[in-house]
This record gives sequence, structure tokens and C-alpha cells, in this order.
Amino acid sequence: MRFALIAAAAMAASPVPALAQEAYLDDRSTPEALLRSLYNAVNRQEYARAFDYFSTPPAASVEAYAAGYAETEHVALATGAATTEGAAGTTFYAVPVAIRARGKDGGEQVFAGCYTLRLSNPQIQGTPYTPLHIEKASLKRAEGALNDVLPAQCGDGAPVEADAALSNARAMFAATYGETCTLAGDPEAAEPQVYSIPFNYSYESADTPKHEARLFRFLCDRGAYNELHAYLLADENGNVSPLQFATPELDIQYENDDREGKVEDLRIIGYKTDGRLVNSEYDPETLTLLSHAKWRGMGDAFSSGKWIFREGSFSLVRYDMDASYDGESEPVTLLDYHSGP
Repeated sequence: MRFALIAAAAMAASPVPALAQEAYLDDRSTPEALLRSLYNAVNRQEYARAFDYFSTPPAASVEAYAAGYAETEHVALATGAATTEGAAGTTFYAVPVAIRARGKDGGEQVFAGCYTLRLSNPQIQGTPYTPLHIEKASLKRAEGALNDVLPAQCGDGAPVEADAALSNARAMFAATYGETCTLAGDPEAAEPQVYSIPFNYSYESADTPKHEARLFRFLCDRGAYNELHAYLLADENGNVSPLQFATPELDIQYENDDREGKVEDLRIIGYKTDGRLVNSEYDPETLTLLSHAKWRGMGDAFSSGKWIFREGSFSLVRYDMDASYDGESEPVTLLDYHSGP
């Protein structure tokens, strides 16, 4: 019996009730990113990190702060447009916020209000350096969907300049994946991880100013042991488009047509494209995207790929697979254009 890779990947990525842990996020580049990092720390139960995002301690101690989340399983976040005011070398941001806290008992509570953040001018700071941090939060109980209870504005300052590419990426993700990503309407999925990619084309000289692309990673689905991500790319002019990744199509033959048995033959029979990657991460140091799809929870059967950014897009350079359900991790390299001789 022959099994197509797409069937195995679809089975592995099917959403089930259990949740995988969120990928680590620690980003102070914008007020919204800092607040996403705060609740990322809460959801990962990294309470010391969450506690440290505040300039004024939010509780008497880290232990007391953690105790406040003892019965919380997950917090979803929605943010509105920030406003900003400046005074004596310091910038204050006011950010509308709505959160939905799901308890371990399955109950949910919604809160809405405003966060105030502060950044002293980085150009005039000395050491120790003080990054963007949270000054205070004012949240009250609310009823309804997060986007419905989200305050229209916080503070009387000027609106922070909008990120057009990010707005376009959000809209394109909703339009492209709204019907296929079960989490597309969730506020957590609406806030992607964003990466800047400086690069040059191969035909340009070494002193040519670098181009800059931006990569947006959106959470699409989450299951017991797999997360599914969709990617969009903005070019240096801010034009956004969904990414499609080259992926081998495989023919897998098992001994006696027993899928739990020994693999008799494994070969590439063509290539297709996929707009979503499983358990994927982008490495800005190597300009590579890595994906590792578990076919079952113990991870003995899996497929993994590596795509490298060059010439303005991502190319498949390595693909490994272990198609046997034997309790061992013994991958076979099906293609490798990346390793040295």
C-alpha cells in the first residue's frame, strides 16, 4: 500500500483539544510587541520574565504575581491603536487592551482597559540601559468578544504611526487563510511574529546598500503536538504576498502493506507547494526556516525541512524523514543542497 506524504501530514496537523506550548517571544520593539511578550510569558508560566516587564512591581513579589495566575490556563490578547506623548526625553504610550483569561476549570473571564508604557530616549541613556517597559495597567471586567470590548482609544496623545505592511499582512492572512486556519479569527493569531531580513541579490556588488524584506509568521492551527504556521512576505516596497514552500511528494511503501511495519521503499515522486509549515521557526542568523512535523506524539515518525532565504525568496535546501513507527528516531535525508561536501 502506498501512502502520500500529504495524508500523513494532514493527520499529524489535525487540531485536537490539547494545546502545545507557545513559542518563546521577548520583543520590546513596539508597545504592542511588549504586551504580546508579557502574555506570552504568562502563558509559558515564565512569571519572572513577565514581572520584569513592569517598572513598578505588579505584585509584592514574583511568587505573589505567579499565584495570581495559579488557576489560569491561557490568556488571549487583543490590542488597539496606541497613542503617544513625549516629555523631557521620555515617550509615553497608551495602548487599548482586551484579554480573555481561560481558567483550568474551563471558565473564561474578559477584561478591558489601558496599558501605559514608557521609553526614555535610547540616544541619551547611559548604563544600565532601561528598555521600553510597562508603567501601569488599568483593566476592568467586561462582557463580550475581545474586539467588541476593546477601548477605541487610550490617552489624548497623537496616534502612533501605523505599520502599513503589518496591516496589509493581517488583512491578507485573514483573506487567504480565514477559511482554512481554525485560529484565523483568534486575537492571538492576528498578531504575527515579524522578522526583518536584510539581503543583497547575487548580481550586486558587496557595497550595494542592502534590501530589506519582512517576514510575518501567523499561527494557523494548534494540536496536541503540532502547530501550523502560515507565512507572508513584504518586499522592500511594502508589497505583501503569501509564501508557498516547495515540498517533496513522497511514495512510501511498507512491508506487507503494514503501516506500522518496516519501510521497504521511500522515494521522491515529485514536488508540490505548501503555504503552511508545521512546528516551524525562523532563524535570523542563518536566514533559514525550519519545520518539524511529528506524525504522532512520541515523535518517532516525522518529516523535517529547511528553506533558506536567498534572491528575495525561500528555497528548499534539505528534507529529512523517518517514516517508520518503531519508537526510534532514524531519519533518512531525501535531499540536501545545504550541507558541505
